[in-house]
Amino acid sequence: MNNKQYYCPVEATVDAIGGKWKARIMWHLSNRKHRYGELNKLIPEISRKMLAQALRELESDGLISRSEYSEKILKVEYELTDYGRSLTPILTLMSAWGKEHILKQRELITEQKEEPS
Repeated sequence: MNNKQYYCPVEATVDAIGGKWKARIMWHLSNRKHRYGELNKLIPEISRKMLAQALRELESDGLISRSEYSEKILKVEYELTDYGRSLTPILTLMSAWGKEHILKQRELITEQKEEPS
């Protein structure tokens, strides 16, 4: 949560879910609750430190909630808040665009390989 003055609403959205990890974390949480270790497995290239930091920031911004359950071993689950769930349509559009972008990039690479040198 910050007191930054925004001049463009897109900038505010990018601040909330931008960066390398936040949107991916939220995408996984859009389907169901996840424990810390599950998120770490779903995003194997993220370090434990960066995952913890991103989760804290998302929680601080009110986009996810953290629930602790006292069992033999402390169980912690993360889920989207209602406010965070309001970003699901944006994440869905980002996913669809990303799939198209990946295909387009593959097509461009294939075309470049087929062009005579």
